[in-house]
Amino acid sequence: MGKTVQDYHTQPLLTAAVRDEFWERYIRLAQDVVIPYQYETLHDRVEGAELSHAIANFEIAAGRKTGEFHGFVFQDSDVAKWLEAAGYSLSIRRDAELERKADGIIELIAEAQQPDGYLNTYFTIKEPGKRWTNLNDCHELYCAGHFIEAAVAYAEATGKEKLLQIMCRMVEHIESVFGPGEGRLKGYDGHQEIELALLKLYRYTGEARYLELSQFFIDQRGQQPHFLQQEWEQRGQLSFWGGSRMEQLDLKYNQSHLPVREQTEAVGHAVRAVYMYTAMAELAALTGDEALHQACVRLWDNLADKQMYLTGGIGSTHAGEAFTFDYDLPNDTVYAETCASIGLIFFARRMLMLAPQARYADVMERALYNNVLGSMAQDGKHYFYVNPLEVWPQACSCNPGKHHVKAERQGWFGCACCPPNVARLLTSLNQYIYTVHSDVLYANLYIGSELETELGGTAVRIEQTSSFPWEGAVKLTVHPAEAAEFGVALRLPSWSTGMEIRVNGASLAAAENMENGYRVIRRVWSEGDIIEVMIPMEAHRVYAHPNLRADAHRTAIQRGPLVYCLEGADNAEPLSSIMLSRQGGFKEVFDEALPGGAVAVAAEGWRTEAGSWTGGLYGRERAPRKPVTVRAVPYYLWGNRGSGEMTVWVAESGV
Repeated sequence: MGKTVQDYHTQPLLTAAVRDEFWERYIRLAQDVVIPYQYETLHDRVEGAELSHAIANFEIAAGRKTGEFHGFVFQDSDVAKWLEAAGYSLSIRRDAELERKADGIIELIAEAQQPDGYLNTYFTIKEPGKRWTNLNDCHELYCAGHFIEAAVAYAEATGKEKLLQIMCRMVEHIESVFGPGEGRLKGYDGHQEIELALLKLYRYTGEARYLELSQFFIDQRGQQPHFLQQEWEQRGQLSFWGGSRMEQLDLKYNQSHLPVREQTEAVGHAVRAVYMYTAMAELAALTGDEALHQACVRLWDNLADKQMYLTGGIGSTHAGEAFTFDYDLPNDTVYAETCASIGLIFFARRMLMLAPQARYADVMERALYNNVLGSMAQDGKHYFYVNPLEVWPQACSCNPGKHHVKAERQGWFGCACCPPNVARLLTSLNQYIYTVHSDVLYANLYIGSELETELGGTAVRIEQTSSFPWEGAVKLTVHPAEAAEFGVALRLPSWSTGMEIRVNGASLAAAENMENGYRVIRRVWSEGDIIEVMIPMEAHRVYAHPNLRADAHRTAIQRGPLVYCLEGADNAEPLSSIMLSRQGGFKEVFDEALPGGAVAVAAEGWRTEAGSWTGGLYGRERAPRKPVTVRAVPYYLWGNRGSGEMTVWVAESGV
């Protein structure tokens, strides 16, 4: 039987304090560099960065200045995500200057809000008579959703509810426009986001009507007659983008082709999909809707087992930033948008709240350590929107089919959804480490942290220390208020060959109490009990499913949660001339010279010698090869040492 709405509302999300050498560095980078840098960028004060116009639009909408709207129709969402990241940052460390800046933006937003509660600078400035007339293209509910998330995060961090009040007024306006009642629109946004945001608002306020509105949007999607299809036909089949007439509306693009409970495959725009799946999973947990839960499981299985890159990237084509079909995962024309992997992490966390299964945490870890972390430069000021697994810089600049792939991170983007998304994830990372089911605490991520919660009716403090991602040593110290029986569950990572566990120095049997990929330790715990965990973390080869054509006869290297890649900085180009020896082992060395210090991996291989080629463009004889030592570095570090080639998958010689 599922949890009731009230049960789920009163069960708090677990928020730990991160105490981790590896991740604290990136959290501080987000606080000290990323958030201030993005504040300046939103104000168009960073030399060389593409103009944002986001704050300027609000100033015009508020009447502080005159001018025209600039940027994308969803430009407001960049401000919202920055505010959300600021809220999470303030929950970790109060900062009077950051709070002053955030309060100033919130005051500006209040001035831009319309008398009826409506908030959107594009339709306030440019087309005030066309509100809610193009939900397919114009992102009104999407922008509102991001501001709702920001409002909740800021209120939780500071106790200040001005932005929350602004957004509650906006939701009241939305309720007057949408819903099952007479004269209301039976529609939903083309870009999902409002659904999961309303659930956060419900959690914070306890107001069931916010949950009900979220459920309305989820339930309405894909129903006949298709709302977005009708809307499109009513406006003469015209697209907002360029005003051109479209031959056909692609309902799969925003997952409105079928009712959500009937969907079985991840299709369409990848970010929209995982944002929707996130809301579906949380609704299933809130309401006990088993049909919704099973739809989430089917969609997860298709996405994670057939449409996900080794790095945790999703969305294989730049055309629509979308999924294509099972096993279609090209490495050099990949999209793998940063926001999509962040959305995948959101989805994984909600699935873990539904059911404690290690496979969800495995994917969360994979996307976090590789695709998401690799999207940001080590200086915190440059970003990848697209996250390729193979890069040839000349092809990126000269081949029109690869223009979306960049060999170097950019300072900013006109469509800048990804950089603030990274900032808000890093500053809220403390919410992803643990979950609780009944009286069992599940350690989903091995990140050094401190958590206070209740288990078995007893207040408990858990301290975790972790040597991830370089070594596999983890220690959890248990501090119950009094001796009590409850469970502690430790994830056995999918990349590991085993896990050794000692409780107060005594070893536990290897196969004892394995449940859904977790080792569950149930006992009466006393003050200071210690769990020591050692997870083997050796470099090893990874192979792709035979149906994954792009990686046929190739291998990749992984060590612990980290996927590795070859870069031109370490290996003579072209990287396509390199083959790894099938029989060779790996040599692992911690290299302080790599940005931030990292374990590098060396392997024996072969290089085809182009200089010895005697034919023309084609010939009858194979080019000679010579033995070489191949060097690989963590994927998340690529592109931090200048522009050059990069590849994750490498040809392999031998049987």
